[in-house]
Amino acid sequence: MNQTRKKQPSEETKPHTAFVNKFLKRSPFRSSTAERGKEGDLNTAASQPSDGTQTAALDTAKPLTSEMELGSRMEKNEQFLQKLGKKSLDKCLDLNNCGLTAADLRELAASLPFLPDLEELDISWNDFVGGTLHSITQQMHLVSHLKILRLGSCRLTTEDVRALGEALDAIPDLEELNLSWNSEVGGNLPVVFHKVQDRSKIRTLELVECALTPDDGVFVGQLLPALQSLEVLDLSMNRNIGDSLNSIAQGLQRTSSLKVLKLHLCGLSQKSVKILDTALRYLDELRRLDLSCNKELGGGFEDLPAQLATRRHLQVLDLHQCSLTASDVVSLTQVIPLLSNLQELDLSANKNVGSSSENLLSRLRFLPALKSLLLNSCALEREPFEALAEASLHLRALEILNLSWNKCVGGNLELLLDTLKLSTSLQELRLSSCSLVTEDVASLASIIQTGHLAKLQKLDLSYNDSVCDAGWAVFCQNVGSLKELSELDISLRPSNFRDCGQWVKHLLCAVTKLPKITEIGMKRWVLPPSQEGQLESLDQNHRHGVRLDHDGFRIKSLLGRHVHLKSA
Repeated sequence: MNQTRKKQPSEETKPHTAFVNKFLKRSPFRSSTAERGKEGDLNTAASQPSDGTQTAALDTAKPLTSEMELGSRMEKNEQFLQKLGKKSLDKCLDLNNCGLTAADLRELAASLPFLPDLEELDISWNDFVGGTLHSITQQMHLVSHLKILRLGSCRLTTEDVRALGEALDAIPDLEELNLSWNSEVGGNLPVVFHKVQDRSKIRTLELVECALTPDDGVFVGQLLPALQSLEVLDLSMNRNIGDSLNSIAQGLQRTSSLKVLKLHLCGLSQKSVKILDTALRYLDELRRLDLSCNKELGGGFEDLPAQLATRRHLQVLDLHQCSLTASDVVSLTQVIPLLSNLQELDLSANKNVGSSSENLLSRLRFLPALKSLLLNSCALEREPFEALAEASLHLRALEILNLSWNKCVGGNLELLLDTLKLSTSLQELRLSSCSLVTEDVASLASIIQTGHLAKLQKLDLSYNDSVCDAGWAVFCQNVGSLKELSELDISLRPSNFRDCGQWVKHLLCAVTKLPKITEIGMKRWVLPPSQEGQLESLDQNHRHGVRLDHDGFRIKSLLGRHVHLKSA
């Protein structure tokens, strides 16, 4: 349920090479072949003087390794300046998740004099940045036009935090600062921002899971009036700032340009709703409000949040896993339908929504711009589900619908058939663990057969173990018509294993008709040995890769490459 949980930008770390090779070989900083000219030895080029500042900066780099020298991939110093300091493309330096070492950081520091127009520097998700950031901050005045600085998950130390605080005034044009997932920021927030001046240009400030203390929360409230340009504030996953919300809310009253406010998992309580509602009066531009995973928030909406109802520009409201009470749902019934520009609504994992949301769900018809509706794990009952089915007929812009873990859907999917037939935008449909029966899957297959759901990209039917082989056979015979489908999941529950029936041959045949399919979940389905020949045949006749998630065996992927299939 944690939607902002710590995760790396990609599953695989970018290959580690020496710093110069990274950017002269692979990055957009590299000039054309005609501009490159002859390649010289890097040691020779680096020793040639240009001006005093540049020479001093180069001296901070460690001696070059044989890897960097191999092939003489570095031009003379003048060419280095031309490539890294004089081209318009050289305004962005993305080292995110590159496995940088301390030596790489020193080389980066040495290169900063040649990047006077640098506007974006991202060295997030590099563990060895921690303890060495001073080598960068000491050169920060050389990139005074920097607008974006991302240091997320760099294991920053207290010394790094202090060095950053001393350097911030050297980059007065800074518009985005990301220090997320650095626990040493907690307790040291004033050290970071003590030189931030009034009328700062910072527009985005991200401090996710920084172990902020209550005193840090108070400081945030004091800092916000200086951030007049602030548009995005993310304090998510700092569980100790809930007690400081009064101070934060007072500061928010001075940030009239704020568009995104994220307080996911921040230890908010019932009284927090009223405190925030007062601040909302001053946030006319607010587009996104995330209060999710604050379990003590339940009951706080019972007193109608009047200011929330007037946020006509609000596009995203996330209240998932907030322990909403029946009284909360009644109040939200009067508020949510007034948010006419709402595009995303997440009420998932609130069990009381299921028994008391009939009126709320029926009034969703007044949200014509709604694109994403998440109601998974809401314990929906039949009457609210019927109300939702009727209202959804008016949600023509809907792209994502998640009803997973609502058992009432099973045997009643026909109530949604008209919605699915009329939908021209639906891209993601999730019905996991909905107690679907064979008739439900057959009904879905009939809709697909008649050409509906043409834009569907992701379909999750997992954990519906009551569907018999005949139902899966009908479905697999028709799923090949979903030409935009990229992900399909029909996995069984963890406690259940079953042999694939004859329907699996229809599934394998359908895969050849799905040009965009990349992943098929089939956990705990036991593939018969007779199908191995078909898998090999598909390998020989198709070139695109498909990841078949099938219980930890290493087999050939469907369509052309070997993959490791994840364990159940």
